[in-house]
Amino acid sequence: MTVRALEQPRLWMPYPLRVNPYLSALHEESETWARAMGMLDGAEGPSGHPPIWTRSQFHAMTVDQLTAWALPDASFADLRLNHRFNIWALAWDDYFAAAFKQTGDLPGAVAFTARLHEFLRPDHGSGARAPEPSNPVERGIADLQRHLFPPRLAHWRHEFNRALVRYVDAGVEELANSRGGRVPHLIEYAPFRRESFAAHTAPYSVELATGARIPEQIRHSRTVRALLDAFMDYMGLANDLASYEREVNEEHDVNNLVVVLGTSLGIALHDAVPAALNLVNTRLRDFEHLRQSELPQLVRRSGLDHDERAELETWLQGACGFLSGLHAWYTGAPRYAAADLSVPEQRQRS
Repeated sequence: MTVRALEQPRLWMPYPLRVNPYLSALHEESETWARAMGMLDGAEGPSGHPPIWTRSQFHAMTVDQLTAWALPDASFADLRLNHRFNIWALAWDDYFAAAFKQTGDLPGAVAFTARLHEFLRPDHGSGARAPEPSNPVERGIADLQRHLFPPRLAHWRHEFNRALVRYVDAGVEELANSRGGRVPHLIEYAPFRRESFAAHTAPYSVELATGARIPEQIRHSRTVRALLDAFMDYMGLANDLASYEREVNEEHDVNNLVVVLGTSLGIALHDAVPAALNLVNTRLRDFEHLRQSELPQLVRRSGLDHDERAELETWLQGACGFLSGLHAWYTGAPRYAAADLSVPEQRQRS
């Protein structure tokens, strides 16, 4: 069975969808960077590696819409930067699936991932040299490393690259799980999915778009950690539902919330699908409860001043917009057309 067969429950999204006014400009130059990195057909790099997508496949993913929906308040420069990161993440995902998951080549995946580590070393920002890129994925991350951390975001270099290391390492672990038939247990899966979705980079994207940071005074509090966990869980777990048809029925991947729930709880996949949907909805309700009820109490106890409170509110609004944009992409992009997780129409504001 597929997610398409289910109508209820539906993914809940309380935040209105807003669209960045630079969407049309982003669309016009959408393929420029991907082509320069050798990701598109007709742009084969000097290493002889084949491209990852055809031009029609690339545009069918509507990555420009994803970026403009998720970052409605970003400047064009910041929007374009995050768009290139989104393209790279999808390029890695599709390249890794075709080269290693579909072939079961675990040693090749390990070697490929070890090479990527060399492009994610924090000391590259101080002048240390990375290897010469040998394929489109390496060229993409090498280029991003030169632009992702302008002075106002320099504090993100270590944490962001650490998140990307965990992201590419998780791909190897997923492949090992699938080859060995090991379905992750539900208790371990949520934190693992934050890594395999690169969700730990999302706070950077929100900060990039809004120019606002979570105040340092509360950044490491239990409440903020819980809020960020719920924020990241919705991202990755909702993606499991959107990509269920492709991952489970086509790629025979065991690293999917529906399969994890069915195996961990000992229930049929038909029953695991609504259970998974309810779990995703619950994590968004957790985020909303923490945002509306627990975070204001923490702010009062911490004595944040007016500017710090305003900055926190700006970041939170950016996070809500980010989730709304992801939701719109999951439920409307051709990449996930096989999954029918439609929801009541959201109000769009440009």
